[in-house]
Amino acid sequence: MKTDSIVFGGGCFWCLEAAYQMIRGVQEVTPGYSGGELDHPTYNQVCSGTTGHAEVVKVVFDAEVISLEQILNVFWIIHDPTSLNKQGADEGTQYRSIILFSNPAQEKAAIDSLHQAQKLCDKPIVTEVRRLEKFWTAEDYHHNYFLNNPSQAYCQIVINPKLAKLRQRHSGLLALPFNQDLNNVI
Repeated sequence: MKTDSIVFGGGCFWCLEAAYQMIRGVQEVTPGYSGGELDHPTYNQVCSGTTGHAEVVKVVFDAEVISLEQILNVFWIIHDPTSLNKQGADEGTQYRSIILFSNPAQEKAAIDSLHQAQKLCDKPIVTEVRRLEKFWTAEDYHHNYFLNNPSQAYCQIVINPKLAKLRQRHSGLLALPFNQDLNNVI
């Protein structure tokens, strides 16, 4: 196994976490905060919009099973990269679209992927591409949020449509048991 990781922000981290948990080769998805100045921020502090952090997920994946390019392709599908500091009803810099890379190869892959995604968008992509400085893990109750709360209104109204779009566009990347009977999982 050749493990790699990258950090993404694209609105609420519950959405990103739920989507990446469905992907074959993804070993772990951790919700957290990054891109701000405050050490050890809390959810309430980040939600205030005053810390500079974005809600993000750290995606750890087996690069022998899924490529960084494929991981990036999923990113462009599961949020609106043309929406500045907003995803749906979630507004503020904490919901911005951001890719946080750890090395020059990831930076190049992210920029190349952004240019490819731009060809498919009518509006300019506003996604930030920056070096990952620090990643702060979110509070425990944010972990596996969709899996633990599938009936919750936010999960039904906001997350499920994103997962449906992912299933439609990238069904070949889905891990078992998601490929077997998606209607019973989600």
